[in-house]
Amino acid sequence: MKATLDALGTEIESALGACRSEEELEGVRVAYLGRKGRLTEVMRGLGRLPAEERPVIGELANALKRRVDERIQSLRTAWAAERRAQALATDGVDVSLPGRVVPCGHIHPIIEVMHEAVEVLVGLGFSVYDGPHVEDEHHNFEALNIPADHPARDMHDTFFVGEAHVLRTHTSPVQIRVMESEKPPIAAIAPGAVYRHDDDITHSPMFHQIEGFLVDRRVTFGDLKGILGVFVQRVFGAGTRVRFRASYFPFTEPSAEIDISCVICGGTRRGSGGEPCRVCKASGWLEILGAGLIHPAVFRAVGYDPEAVSGFAFGLGVERVAMLKYGITDIRLFYQNDLRFLRQF
Repeated sequence: MKATLDALGTEIESALGACRSEEELEGVRVAYLGRKGRLTEVMRGLGRLPAEERPVIGELANALKRRVDERIQSLRTAWAAERRAQALATDGVDVSLPGRVVPCGHIHPIIEVMHEAVEVLVGLGFSVYDGPHVEDEHHNFEALNIPADHPARDMHDTFFVGEAHVLRTHTSPVQIRVMESEKPPIAAIAPGAVYRHDDDITHSPMFHQIEGFLVDRRVTFGDLKGILGVFVQRVFGAGTRVRFRASYFPFTEPSAEIDISCVICGGTRRGSGGEPCRVCKASGWLEILGAGLIHPAVFRAVGYDPEAVSGFAFGLGVERVAMLKYGITDIRLFYQNDLRFLRQF
């Protein structure tokens, strides 16, 4: 058996010495070390040897296998070094050329604006809450003082999911759920996606809102004005002016629409060339959000005593804020996944 191993070793070394490519080297490896290789067959036959010969012959066979493995690896390493040396000698490398920039993703402008708004409101003492996107009609409408026959339901262009559930048309249902589970004082915001059956250059079937509300004793409209004034100036700049206009929402009384001085003309009503500002239609103001003091009917729906507590609520559209911040005139650009548009942010 020792003579057989010596002869096999010489044969393998000769075969390896004749190899000139990776394919030939792999063929030799399989022929001798593969599952049906000749050296493998020899090692499988060790069990038939007399017991006193097995350790010696076994060690010789293992030593031969190690030498063959090392020789194969040595050849592969040497050939790889030769290929590298040849490539360096023949391929010119200009180290002064700029490096290749690896494309890197970034946060979508809608989410970026929402994060910025949330950060400002959290800094003012509000906590962040979330709620289900599929809502029952009680939380989406009735508890917000919008009964089944209320005309405001027609304004929401609702997507219905079954007979009694809808895709939430605003994030205000989170306000109801929070008040149902917690007692005042509460200062909460609810950012998230909402859904309405509407689609044009200023509306999308899915968009994002941030609902905010504060409930405590002796909360006044002045508190609401103070919070929104700080919020607007931190988001749009210190020089931004705020205007409150009387309005109507079923869940607040009194209610107001909040305008800011035009982010394009700065409230001057004129463009850079002296022409009337197209963004604010030469009014000097842009509508930004709706707000008001929480309606007593909403407090009663969640088990609060409207004689003991008061509060305010406000809601803003994130897309609206983003369009004003970046001067975008078509909301659909946010959702078309056009990289030429998104790379600007």
